[in-house]
Amino acid sequence: MTGGGREKTRAVIVVACFVAAISAAILFHRRRKRSRSSCSKIRGGSIEKKPQEKFKRVLADNSYSPFKHLKRDDKGSPAELHPYEEEITHLLQNPPALPDFVSDNGNAPLDMSGSYTWVDTEPQLKSLAGILSGDKVFAVDTEQHSFRSFLGFTALMQISTVKEDFLIDTIALHDVMDILRPVFADPSICKVFHGADNDVIWLQRDFHIYVVNMFDTAKACEILSKPQKSLAYLLEVYCGVITDKTLQREDWRRRPLSMEMIKYARCDAHYLLYIANCLSSELHSKTTSDTSSFSGDKLNFFFEASRRSNAVCMQLYTKEAESSPGTSAATSIFSRTFNQKLDLAKVSELKDIIWKLCAWRELMARIHDESLRYVLSDQSISALAVKLPKIPQQIYGTMKESPSPIVVSHIDELCNLLKNSNMSIDDLFDNILEMRLDPVGCCPLSAYNYALLSQLSSKRGDMFNFSLSGSEKVAQTGGKRASRELFIKKFSCKSPVYHNCRIYASDGRLLCYCDRKKLEWYLQRDLAKMVENDPPAIVLLFEPKGRPDDEDNDFYIQSKRNICVSCGEEKHYIRYRIIPSCYRMHFPEHLKSHRSHDIVLLCVDCHEKAHKAAERYKRKVAEEFGVPLFVQKIVDSGEEKVIASIGLTNNKDSIGGGKGVSPLQLRTAAMALLRHGSSMPSERRDQLMETVKAYYGGREVSEKDLESALLVGMNPNERRRFGKKKGLPLSSDYKSTTLIKNGFSSNIGNGENHSDNGHDNVSYSDNHHNNDSSEACEVGVLESDRRLSLLGHGPHGKLVVEQLLEKYGDEGILHFCQKWREVFVEELQPQFLPGGWNIKHSGKRDFGEYSVYNPAKKA
Repeated sequence: MTGGGREKTRAVIVVACFVAAISAAILFHRRRKRSRSSCSKIRGGSIEKKPQEKFKRVLADNSYSPFKHLKRDDKGSPAELHPYEEEITHLLQNPPALPDFVSDNGNAPLDMSGSYTWVDTEPQLKSLAGILSGDKVFAVDTEQHSFRSFLGFTALMQISTVKEDFLIDTIALHDVMDILRPVFADPSICKVFHGADNDVIWLQRDFHIYVVNMFDTAKACEILSKPQKSLAYLLEVYCGVITDKTLQREDWRRRPLSMEMIKYARCDAHYLLYIANCLSSELHSKTTSDTSSFSGDKLNFFFEASRRSNAVCMQLYTKEAESSPGTSAATSIFSRTFNQKLDLAKVSELKDIIWKLCAWRELMARIHDESLRYVLSDQSISALAVKLPKIPQQIYGTMKESPSPIVVSHIDELCNLLKNSNMSIDDLFDNILEMRLDPVGCCPLSAYNYALLSQLSSKRGDMFNFSLSGSEKVAQTGGKRASRELFIKKFSCKSPVYHNCRIYASDGRLLCYCDRKKLEWYLQRDLAKMVENDPPAIVLLFEPKGRPDDEDNDFYIQSKRNICVSCGEEKHYIRYRIIPSCYRMHFPEHLKSHRSHDIVLLCVDCHEKAHKAAERYKRKVAEEFGVPLFVQKIVDSGEEKVIASIGLTNNKDSIGGGKGVSPLQLRTAAMALLRHGSSMPSERRDQLMETVKAYYGGREVSEKDLESALLVGMNPNERRRFGKKKGLPLSSDYKSTTLIKNGFSSNIGNGENHSDNGHDNVSYSDNHHNNDSSEACEVGVLESDRRLSLLGHGPHGKLVVEQLLEKYGDEGILHFCQKWREVFVEELQPQFLPGGWNIKHSGKRDFGEYSVYNPAKKA
C-alpha cells in the first residue's frame, strides 16, 4: 500500500471512531434522559414529601450494615453489650421501690381537661429535660410510623409528669432527641411504660436513648393475673376512660395533629402514673397476704414486677438480616400461595421469579425508604410470577392494587425482569445502581440510602448467589464446627416463624396473635374482615367461643419475637417441642389442639442442650411408669414378626443387656454393615452386628434384615428421600407392603420423629441417643399395633398417656406437662420467653362453631 493510501485509511478510521464516540454519547444522553423522565414523579415533587427526608442524622439506615449501639466514653464495655448493662443489672438484683406519685387531688387521677405543652424546638426540649431530671418518676409512650418507611421511625413521644403532659414532635426534633438520653438513662428516675418491649428498642434505633429503671404496667398485670393486660382495659377499670384504639393506626406524621389524635396521645401517657400507683398498691397487698413461700421467703410481688420490667430494658435493637435479600418473603409467599401440587420444573421456575421480584422490591424499598407492602404487595408478586406480563399495561392490569409511584418510576426494570426471568439478578442490580442511585440519578440520595452505594456493591457477590430451588450443595468439611454450620443451614427456620398478625373479636378485644396463614383461612371463608395491614389484623364476623384472657391464657394475646427464648440468638433458630410428640400425640383433643404454648424457638446450641435434658427425663419417665422407652426386640414367629417389648433383666448374657436399641443406633449400625461390612475390622463388625441382633431378638440377621433396619423410624417421605440420596441396593421386593407385613406400619408418620427432618428434639450430634435409654421394668409382650409406628419410642408414649388418663384423668396430663416445662426451664433458664408463658399453663380451650378441632366438624 502506498503512503497516500495509508493516510486515507488512517483518516477514515479516525472519522469512524469520532462518529462512534458521538453516537455513544448521544445514546447515553438519551438513556439518562429517559431514566430521569421515568422518575420525574419522584424528583418532580408530585409525590408527597416525606418528613424523614429532612433528617440529617440517621442511626439505623437502610443499608445491610449492622446497627451500631451507643459507645459510652466513661465505660469500656464491648460493642455487643448493652451500654448501660451495669446499671440495669444492679436494678435487676436490687429492685427499686416505686415512688409515691398520686396527684394533688388525693387518689383521683389527674384531670385531663387542662392544657398540654407541645414541644417542637430545641430550647423547649432542653427545658423539658431539666424538668424531668428533677422528678422521681414520669410516664412515657410513643407513636410509630412504618407504612412509608423501610425500618419505621418514632413520630411522636408523649411524656406525662404528675403536673403536666408533654407531646414531643420527634419529627421536628429528630436530630436533637439525644438531649433526653441522660434523663432516660438515670437509674434514680423511674420511667413508667405500658407494654414497653417495642418502645425500648425503637428509642434505641432512632435516638440512642436507653431506658434504665422502668416500671411496666403490663408486667404488673402479669404478676396480678389480671383478666386483661391491655392499656384500654386498665384505663376503663381504674380511670373510667374509654379509648378508641383504631386511632393507633392513624398517620402520626401529619402536622398539625387533629384534636382526636391529640386526645388519644395524651390519654395513653396521662393516666399511666395513676394506674401504676394502683397496681403498685395491689402488688404490695398481694405480697402481704401471700401465704405461700418462695425459696424459704415470701415472694415480693412488686419487686418481681420491677425485675421483669427492667429485664425488658436489657433488650438491644438489631436489624433483621438475611443471607440473601428477599428470601424469607419469597419463601413465605410461595408456601402461602402455591400449596397445590405443581410440576417440579414449574416449582423451580416460580420460586426463582418470586425471589427475584422480592429482591427487587426490597432494594426499591431500601432506596426510597418505603415499606415493602407500599412498593408491591405479596398478592401482586404472586400474580406477576404466574402470568409474567411483558409490557407496563399488562403489569398494571395483573397487579392486585393500584401501582405505587415506585413501580411506575421503575417500570422499565420490572418489565426487563419479567421479560428475561432467567437473567442474572446481578445484571438487574447493576442497572439499578448505575442508572438510578447516584448523585445525578433519578432516585434521590438521603441519609437512609446513601450507604447502599458502597454496601450493596461490596456485598452483592455473596448476597445474590442464592437459589430457592434448594439445588446448591454445601461442601461437607470435617469437624464439629462444620457439622454444626451444616445443620444450621439445613434445619434452621428459613423465614420468621411469628408473623404477629392479630385476630380481634367483634367487640374489639384481642383474641390472639397468629401467622398469616391463619388470617387467610378466616378471610377466604368470609368469616372475618381485614382492619389493618401492618401488621395484618382482622375482626371476626362471628362470636368466638370464649376469649383467652377470660380463660387465663394470656400467652395467646402476646406478640412473639423470632429469637431463641434461652439466649436471644436472632440469626438462626429451630422450633422445639417442650412436650415431646411421642406423648402429646396421644393426649385428648381438647388438651393438645392449642399447643403453641409449648412450641418455642431455640438456637442450635440451646436446642442440643434442651434435647439432652429431655432424653434424660424420658428415661426417668420410662422407669417411673414401667414402660420401656424403645421397642426392644422383633421376635421371629414363623412368617410374621411380632413387636415385643421386653423388660430389663440382670442377665448380662442377654443380647443387648435387655436395654433396647434406639432407631438411630439401629439405622447407623445397619448402614455401616451394608456399606463397609466386608472391609471393616472384624471386631467392629461384630460390635455393630450385636446392635442389630439385639433388635431382632438375638437371632442371626440377613441382608434383607439390614435393609429393613435402615427404614425403622422413617415416614414414607423420608424413605423415598433416603432411597434417592443413599443409592443403596435395596431388594426389589422390599416394598411398603412388605414393611406392613413385617410389623412396620404404613402410617409411620403418626409418631415421634427422630430422623433427619427434626420434627421433635433434633440434635446435630452423632450421639443422639445412647444405649441406656430404656432403663425400664417389664411390661410383657404387646400385640402388633398397625397404627403405632416405630418412630422414636413406639408404644412408649401411648402407654404412658393411657396410664395417666386412667389413674388421674385430665389433671394427670396437665401435671405431666408442667413437669416437662419445669425440666425445660431448669435446664435452660430461658430469659426471652414470650409474655404470658407459664409453667402451670392449662391449655384447655373450648371449641367454637368454626374450629377445625371441633368434634362435630371432624365428624
